[in-house]
Amino acid sequence: MYTVIGKSNSRATRVLWMLEELGQSYEHVPAAPRSQGVISFNPAGKVPVLIEDGTPITDSTAIIQYLADKHGALTYPAGTLDRARQDSLTQFLLDEFDAALWMAARHSFILPEALRQSSIKESLIWEFTNSQKTLVHRMGEGPYLMGSKMTVPDIILTHCGIWAKVAKFPIQESRLGSYLDRMTARPALVKVIASMG
Repeated sequence: MYTVIGKSNSRATRVLWMLEELGQSYEHVPAAPRSQGVISFNPAGKVPVLIEDGTPITDSTAIIQYLADKHGALTYPAGTLDRARQDSLTQFLLDEFDAALWMAARHSFILPEALRQSSIKESLIWEFTNSQKTLVHRMGEGPYLMGSKMTVPDIILTHCGIWAKVAKFPIQESRLGSYLDRMTARPALVKVIASMG
């Protein structure tokens, strides 16, 4: 059985959702970032951490791609052109969506108060809005980012969409808004979100 360490209102949502989609059993330890229960597995103090057979795996993207590869679901096989496109989308989302939201969070409540630059959020929202325009041109014709098959980038993008709503980063592209409505209604994600309460 897997163990997932990290509060649900963090990137741990991605891992919990992936495990629910895969139908895998897991134990969830809702430890806060930088708590002793996290630092003992990840010296950086960041969540999530996945423990399998006593071995910790860190970084939400690495974890969910590992799980997808291991269980042969929500991913294309390594060494295929579809996988190259999938990995390209993953990197784009991390660079353009996740990074902007993380930077805003750091300057809102993570960095020491003396180091926070509240005015940075305006430029980050501008970048986030422009990235949405690029993304809709890369989206497949099916219900998912790559077309008819749900893959790892869908989990990352949907989590970023949830995060954006909380951080008051507007979703300007209607196609992206419709996509996020569909994805957040998935039973596996609904179950994870319900567990946050």
